Order: sequence, then C-alpha cells, then structure tokens
Amino acid sequence: MTDTAAPEALDSAIAVVGMNGRFPGAPDLDTYWANLLGGVTSITDFTEEELLADGADPAQVRGRDYVPSKGVLADADRFEASLFGFNRTEAAALDPQHRLLLQTAWSALEDAGYDPLAAPRRTGVYVGGGVTAHMLAAQTDPALAAQIGALQVRILTDREFLAPWISYRLGLDGPSLTVQTACSTSLTAIHLACQALLLGDCDTALAGGVAVDTVRRRGYVHYQGGIFSPDGRCRPFDQASGGTVPGNGVGVVVLRRLADALADGDPVRAVIRGSAVTNDGAARVGFTAPGVDQQTAAIVEAWTTAGLDPADAQYLEAHGTATELGDRIEATAATAAFKGALGTGSIGLGSVKANIGHLDAAAGVAGVVKTVLMLEHAVIAPTAGAGRPHPELVLGDSPFHVVTEAEDWPEPEYGPRRAGVSSVGIGGTNVHVVLEQAPPRSRDTGTPGPEVLLLSAHTGDALKALAGRLATALRAPDAPSLADTAHTLRFGRTPLAVRAYVLAADREEAAIRLGELAEGSPVSAPAAADDLRAIGEAWLRDERLPWPRRGRRVSLPTYPFGGESYGEHGPATAPASREQASQDENPASPAPEAGDGLDVSVRALLVETLGLAGTGDLAMTYFAAGGDSLAAVHLVGCLRDDFGIDVPLTLFLEELTLDELARRIVEAREPDDALDALLGEFENA
Repeated sequence: MTDTAAPEALDSAIAVVGMNGRFPGAPDLDTYWANLLGGVTSITDFTEEELLADGADPAQVRGRDYVPSKGVLADADRFEASLFGFNRTEAAALDPQHRLLLQTAWSALEDAGYDPLAAPRRTGVYVGGGVTAHMLAAQTDPALAAQIGALQVRILTDREFLAPWISYRLGLDGPSLTVQTACSTSLTAIHLACQALLLGDCDTALAGGVAVDTVRRRGYVHYQGGIFSPDGRCRPFDQASGGTVPGNGVGVVVLRRLADALADGDPVRAVIRGSAVTNDGAARVGFTAPGVDQQTAAIVEAWTTAGLDPADAQYLEAHGTATELGDRIEATAATAAFKGALGTGSIGLGSVKANIGHLDAAAGVAGVVKTVLMLEHAVIAPTAGAGRPHPELVLGDSPFHVVTEAEDWPEPEYGPRRAGVSSVGIGGTNVHVVLEQAPPRSRDTGTPGPEVLLLSAHTGDALKALAGRLATALRAPDAPSLADTAHTLRFGRTPLAVRAYVLAADREEAAIRLGELAEGSPVSAPAAADDLRAIGEAWLRDERLPWPRRGRRVSLPTYPFGGESYGEHGPATAPASREQASQDENPASPAPEAGDGLDVSVRALLVETLGLAGTGDLAMTYFAAGGDSLAAVHLVGCLRDDFGIDVPLTLFLEELTLDELARRIVEAREPDDALDALLGEFENA
C-alpha cells in the first residue's frame, strides 16, 4: 500500500470543479445526497390508469409479465427555450435529452463559479445519450419535416448532436464529442475529457451523459432469464437480486487540470487521479455479456496511472446491475484487482442503481456524482434496500462488504480518502475512474463587511426561487463567506433581464433580505451602504461599474430552471394549409385580394416556421424570433417551391423586422408578375 503518489502522478491529476445533475426523486444535488444518505429507493410504481393515460398499450399493461415501475425524472419535458435561443417550434422538436443536457451543462458551470455564457477559453464537451421515443417519432414524421426541414429535424433530435448543441449555445470552443459506449457512455466521456485535458486539447471540459428514453410513464416487460427485475426493484449483489430497473437522469461534471484549478482559485470538489478504458473483445460468452479479465485490467490500469495501488481504496462504486451474470463477473473482476487490500471486507461496495435504477448512458456519471458527494461529506452512503450478500458472489472471502447503512469515512492515516467508480457497457467497454478527496481549502476570504449581492433571472418567479435557494444556502453551517458569495454572483452568473440586488452586512442579514425577496416583500437595506447601493442601482440599469475582485469562486445554488412543457413528439397529422391557418386566426376577416393573399401566406409561413404566437410577433427581427441559418435555408426552399419566389439567403441576415421581411419577400415576386402581364399582352395582340 502506498502512502503518497509520485510527483509525476500528481501532475496528471484532474479536478472536479463543478457538477450538476437531476436524477429520479432528486431535482437537485442536495436532494440527491439526502436520498442517498437515507437509503431511499426512488423507483416509481405506476397505476394502470396512469399508464393508460400516457398512451401505453392496454394489452401489454394488463399482461402477466408487465412491471409498472421505473426511475422517473420529474419535469423532464420542461425547458426554458428562449433562454437558450430556441423558438417554440424548435423547442418542441428538440429532443428532451438535448434540453436537459443544455440546462445541466449551464448549471454545472454555475456550480464551478463560471458564467455559463462566458466560460474559460478552450472548453471542451464530452457527453452521450441514448435512443429516445421522441427522436424516432420526430425523424419519421413527414409533417414535421415539411414544417421545418428534414435536416433541421435530424439536428434537433439525433443524439449525434448532443455535444455540439452545448458548444454552440454556450459558446464553447474546445473539442465537442458525442460519446457512445452504451451503459458506460458517461464514464467513458469523463475518461476522454480527462485525457483531452492532459494532452492539452482543452483547458476546461464538460463531461457526462443523459438518458430519457421517454418522458411518458412506462414500465417494462419482464422475461425469464432477461436483465430486468421481476418486481421493479434493483438489488445489486444481494441474495434477492433478480435484475435491473430502467431509469432516466442526467449529470455533468466540469473538469480542469488540478494545477490550473488551484492556481485560479476554483472550488475543487474532488480529484480524479487516474482513469482507464478497456474492451472485452471476444473473451466473453456473447456480445451482451461482460468479461472478467478486461474489467480487472481497467481497474488496475486506472490505479497504476494514478501512481497508486487499488488497495489504497476505501470504497468501490460498482456498475452493479443486479443481474445474475453481471454481478458475478463484476465481483470476480473487482476481487482480483483489489486483492492487495488490508483485510477481508475492508472496502465498502455499493451501486447507486439500487436507489434510482439503471440510467443507461447516464449511469456512470450518476455514480461519480454520488462518490464525489460522499468524499465531500466524509460519509459512505448505504446501498438502498441492501439485505444479505448473494452467496454465489463469495463476498465473505473478498476485500469488499456491501454497505448496508451510512458509515463515517475518516481520512486514512496513509493518505486522503479514495474510491473507485466502475462502469460496464453492452458491447464490452469497461471504464474505471479513481477519485480522491479534494485538497483542503481555506474557508473564508476577504475582509468581513457589507456586500451587495446581484441577482438576475429569466423570469420574476425564477428570481424569487433563486433568492430563496440562496437564503437557505447562506444559513447552512458550511456556508461560504459573504464576500465570496458576492464575487461569485457577480462573475459566475450570466446577467439576465429580470434583476434585483440585496445589501447586507453579514450572512445572516443576507439570508433575511434574500428571504424577503423570495416572498415578494419590500427588501430593507443597511443605511450606511450608499456606495454598494449605487452598484446595485447600476446593475438594475444594466450599467457596468468597476467591481473590486476581493473574493473567489464558490459553489452556490444554481439557476432554478422551469419553463413550459414541450412534451414528447408523437404521431402527427398533416397541418392545415397556411392560408387556412391564417383564416382560422382571423375568422371574421374578409377574403384577401390576390396580392394580399400572398402577403398573408408568407406571414403565416414565418409564424409557423418560427413557432410564433401569431402575426403580432412579426415586429421582432428574424434572429430575435429564434431564426437561424438552417431555418433560413428551409424558408428559402418553401418560398421557391410553394410560391415560386426566389429570395437570396442573405435577406434573412439583414436587420429587418419580420413584418418588413415579409414585405420584401412579396416584393421579390412582383417583377415576375409584371413579366407575366407583359407576355400576356403580346399573346393577345
């Protein structure tokens, strides 16, 4: 067993400086940690009525082997579209996985103390997801393709574009890779992000994954000998284990080289000391079956890369699907890798799938986030519902014990707290990551005294929700200093349209004032704070004032995303003609003249393509309405094919209101009309 790593190994350390996720039963990480600590099983059991109301097949639901259970992600259909520059039509077409990843990436950067729209240069993105019902329905819907264009449908729904959308909407200029290794996708993405940082491909990286096969309530069919549990519960390594349970979720971590993170004062939450990826190749009984040797190799290689021994671990977050073959092979492989551990049962063993189900492409990042939280709190969370270990796994003769109740995790005498996280994908890709507790950080910085806290949001309700979250955070025993809080709110958040500020002399007063703001009450302020009040008033007017950099980035509550429900794309019927849509919008209007009819049709086309509420929105410019180059290409094609109007693509790049744009489009047809009239005169002569 090693005491410390070699200096060159420390040079390869990667810092987790921010993270965010949404998991079954947990809309935020505080709730996630509370559920983990309490051993809560967040699997939802549906009633027949709920399943049928969401369109499930009655015959299947009433079948003997149907299991009405799943790890559900609440509000997975909601999205703050305009915050990310999508119009309503695009937002409805955009796959729920894209929506969730965009919002989670935003929140992860905020957790790291960075403005999501002003992230560090050379920030890369490494994420992956699964196939969704929304994607399949949208890409086979001819009506949607006719409305916005087949290419646009693919770009808005295909998982191939998960990473590029984040890079585009957040302005990130590092590598942008969508990763796919089935169930090990998100842990593979984290491994690749670490490698990219060490190679210098990027200086900051977002990594993680998402899994939302459908936002509708659905169970599954249990097959004898299959991978799914017969009773809707996942019990890894347990004598009552019978298979896994599907679940939905999303998680993203923000990574930087440890040396850079420490030099820049980032809030380091944990350290990745090493990682490795292998594939079983042909050394397994079938394509979907795991293998022992290369799982062992991935663990050993990861710890060797870290300059450590697997025996230095105190905990292993296993893949742990609760399938008979998977658990047996994983236990055998891990036992071989960790054989040098001090004493039988000295390493805790668990799997978050017992809490939330199997999150497929997001399974690995769910385990990483869990392990980081345990390292931070110095507590090993129990495996939900754990009973007696499965006798065939022979864990009694291994280095492991299944964690059945919360255990204190003191810092070992020979070094910091350390853990491994494993993930295994169908197809044979095995990944292992070595995590270590963060280096100590001084608690407070800056001189105590009054501060101004600048808040902004996309809506008034979101501003109140944010103020309430901040009030709760500042009342916590481990709350950051007021100076660090003010600094992070000023430099680590995107300035949005709805704004407020709070003046306070200390954290307690700040919590009180923020509580007043959250309740919609008048916010009082210290009398002797004129200079800070001037900053706050300038903030409300969107004026820039010098701000003394006397704090550092800290982890604070992130943006309270809400937004409207965009649901999931399903079978569509052909839309009414644009002329009919225009008449439906104004049923009392007289029938237009020929020229007016073209004008009405063009305006209806713009309204439909951009997802506008009606022609009253035509006072906006094309880009303000959410238009982009692909939509412009689609519009140019529709104008040519439907109306015989040829307009240059550059017309959509001009600073015109949609009303003026429609007028210019109609005018483009007039020369052709004049030519037709002239030819008609010659024919009649």
